[in-house]
Amino acid sequence: MTRPASDNSKAVDAFLATKAEIDDMLARLTALSDDHFETNPDELHWGHVGTLNHYRDRLREISDAAFKEGEYAE
Repeated sequence: MTRPASDNSKAVDAFLATKAEIDDMLARLTALSDDHFETNPDELHWGHVGTLNHYRDRLREISDAAFKEGEYAE
């Protein structure tokens, strides 16, 4: 008995919708970075550094997982 080809259109739609969300987030983050994360150099303090370190750490985790680096290295 031959199995019918599976229809993965729902998976493709879900993948593309999720990719669009990621693309939107990346665009917003790029714009925020271009604006120096809405900081004023005259008002910058260690709290800003901590916040930026937090963002970097989360992004590094995602990047490491995507590229199989760091703790995700094979």
